[in-house]
Amino acid sequence: MDYTSDLLYLLDIVRFHTGFLEQGILVVDKSRISSRYIRTWSFMLDLASLMPTDLAYLRLGPHIPMLRLNRFLRMSRLSEAFDRIETRTAYPNAFRIAKLMIYIFVVIHWNSCLYFALSRYLGFGRDAWVYPDPVQPGFERLRRQYLYSFYFSTLILTTVGDTPLPDREEEYLFMVGDFLLAVMGFATIMSMSSVIYNMNTADAAFYPHALVKKYMKLQHVHRLERRVIDWYQHLQINKKMTNEVAILQHLPERLRAEVAVSVHLSTLSRVQIFQNCEASLLEELVLKLQPQTYSPGEYVCRKGDIGREMYIIREGKLAVVADDGVTQYAVLGAGLYFGEISIINIKGNMSGNRRTANIKSLGYSDLFCLSKEDLREVLSEYPQAQTVMEEKGREILLKMNKLDVNAEAAEIALQEATESRLRSLDQQLDDLQTKFARLLAELESSALKIAYRVERLEWQTREWPMPEGLADADDEGEPGEGTSQSGEGRAGQEGPSGLE
Repeated sequence: MDYTSDLLYLLDIVRFHTGFLEQGILVVDKSRISSRYIRTWSFMLDLASLMPTDLAYLRLGPHIPMLRLNRFLRMSRLSEAFDRIETRTAYPNAFRIAKLMIYIFVVIHWNSCLYFALSRYLGFGRDAWVYPDPVQPGFERLRRQYLYSFYFSTLILTTVGDTPLPDREEEYLFMVGDFLLAVMGFATIMSMSSVIYNMNTADAAFYPHALVKKYMKLQHVHRLERRVIDWYQHLQINKKMTNEVAILQHLPERLRAEVAVSVHLSTLSRVQIFQNCEASLLEELVLKLQPQTYSPGEYVCRKGDIGREMYIIREGKLAVVADDGVTQYAVLGAGLYFGEISIINIKGNMSGNRRTANIKSLGYSDLFCLSKEDLREVLSEYPQAQTVMEEKGREILLKMNKLDVNAEAAEIALQEATESRLRSLDQQLDDLQTKFARLLAELESSALKIAYRVERLEWQTREWPMPEGLADADDEGEPGEGTSQSGEGRAGQEGPSGLE
């Protein structure tokens, strides 16, 4: 039976029911798969696991299971298969529970094998703890030996049965190890709900495919379900993330910048347009980059769309295609960029802010997206880099016959005239401000002079003598009042004259 599984495993390798990603494109050519496969460690491990060590049983006997330890070299394949099934299945929680039960069954199986081997080493039937002597009727059969060992191991690991007391040191050590293993297993099973919840939370933070699949199932979007599952599986298998900003948002700004630079600076420095830029500019740009992953055949942008961001190819291949989506004009690889023409204000650009080409992903492509607002904010502090980008964009437009030279010259002349008028207006505004300041100073001086003159006139009016007609009218009145007022008048006249 085991030889049959080995043969099927070998046939599965020979049939090449697999492929690999090269620049994001799935390669299924058998010759390329085989040439790449024999240069990997996986080939060496698979070859070692298929070595016919079972032939040694012919000389050493069938009771040496250590000869088959090379079969454990397939564990990496099993782990990979579990990861892919968990990503694709519609019931990941049920699969995790089933996987946990399989692990428990395997642990009990291995522990029962160790128990039987220890019983053989100590001697069958030497005490009540070890396996009974096979000489006894019924205990010589292989099935009985395995079931008894499995049952005894289950009793120990589940701690639900009355097992015989150990008698020797080896038996005590085996029991202590099994009890510790049982405690860990019991804690794992009891906290299964919390484990599953934590796994769901962790997966949702990085790969929220379960929520997306539930949403598509509720909305009956069956046509795109396979594409969505493949896209998430590609992310999870290749350990890629598209929400780096949300993951690093709790870090301090400086530390977040250092992490982003250490991860993405090597990719950004390969971009031709940024190779001669300052290191501080690259650090600013790294914080603004948004990772995006596109599936095979998916359009990144179409001709005529409004351009709001530029793209930098991190990994993968994209094609510049015609309107039919089949004819390819060019293929773009890692380190190249596109879309900068529509977000940079190049004078004479006949396309305006519209896309000038159709860009389609040939395989799985990893891109960096930089929005127009972020690029403008960064370039405002680095005018030299902005000039370099405008020059490169102008060269591309000239090759595509999308640059109106006359319109560019007219726009430059208009801009120069506008700048000249602005300078003239600034000068006139400065002159007006100077004149206004002088007027304010003169107004303040005049106000002070007027205030001084008013105060002086008030003092002078106090010194004027009373008119004669007014004095005769006062004399015709009551003598007391006239005498009193005349006295007051004389006193008033004496006062100022005395002051003078």
